Amino acid sequence: MNIPPFSAGGAASRRDRVRDDAWNCTSGRGVKPLLQVLFALLASALPAATPTQSDWNITDHIPLGKIIIQGHRGVGHLAEENTVEAFELAWQMGLYPEADLRMTKDGVIVPFHDANFARVVKDASPELKKKGVQDLTFAELSQLDVGAWKGEQFKGRRVVPMATIFELMRGRPERHLYMDVKSIEFPRLAAEVRKYGIEKQIVLASRHVAELRAWKALVPESETLLWMHGNEAELRRDFDALRRTKFAGLTQVQVHVYPKVTNDSWAPPTDESSAANPFRLRNAFLLEVGRELRTHGILFQTFPYTQDPAVYAQLLDLGVMSFATDYPDVTLREIRAYYAARKKP
Repeated sequence: MNIPPFSAGGAASRRDRVRDDAWNCTSGRGVKPLLQVLFALLASALPAATPTQSDWNITDHIPLGKIIIQGHRGVGHLAEENTVEAFELAWQMGLYPEADLRMTKDGVIVPFHDANFARVVKDASPELKKKGVQDLTFAELSQLDVGAWKGEQFKGRRVVPMATIFELMRGRPERHLYMDVKSIEFPRLAAEVRKYGIEKQIVLASRHVAELRAWKALVPESETLLWMHGNEAELRRDFDALRRTKFAGLTQVQVHVYPKVTNDSWAPPTDESSAANPFRLRNAFLLEVGRELRTHGILFQTFPYTQDPAVYAQLLDLGVMSFATDYPDVTLREIRAYYAARKKP
């Protein structure tokens, strides 16, 4: 008689087989096959080894003096934000400073990050704290001290028109500038860039692909950077969209990288990875991004949101080509040390 699979007789039959298998093991006849099964199960339960090395390394392709390092908001922590003094220091250090672009009430394009004056104008009145660049004429804006909040040594520093910055770049092809779009009119900005002949020295940065493509249509000689923020699932979604257009309009991509342990409230959720993976994004994902971007001739930049100096060697090992940073002095030191350690005899 056939016994249904889940009947009492079926259960007894299975118990008999288990008993016989156990007897075979203890008698020595079934030890090897059983151990093979156990080892296979254990191996499948263990997490895959965390990759730490790309087959592409910056030291084999980019000379030390040609690495692009973006000084966040100018020169990071070394000076106040978005001032002539910050940009000059960045250029002296060999950086590409970043300027955040807004437009005053009377249409002057200026470098200024925040949407209001609460943070960077020390002792601002309650009324002024609520206002932003768009609420003031340039004459009014230029009266504000935007350095004192950073320290006494920066007191008295002012916002200047972007035209002043562009003039400092004219005829100086070694001077480059990232321009992060906050609120501006592209035709007006493009006209100023062309006026000073610095089209090839500009990298327009935005989180929005459409803005970068609009800029490319106006100033095709210029470079563009798309900055990307999120966990792996969010970034994969964004990369899928870019892939469908073959990354049109982009010459650089920046991915924000956070350590697993951080107090930064803007940090994305942590993707599951082994303890050996130091970042919220998986090493394997960063390797994958680097490979794809290099295939399209796009610069792979990361922005490490951490003060840990070890992060630079870790990311360079993963095939990163460029950095944005709030700590350019540390970034330069660590990159130089990395190149020195890999110097061929």
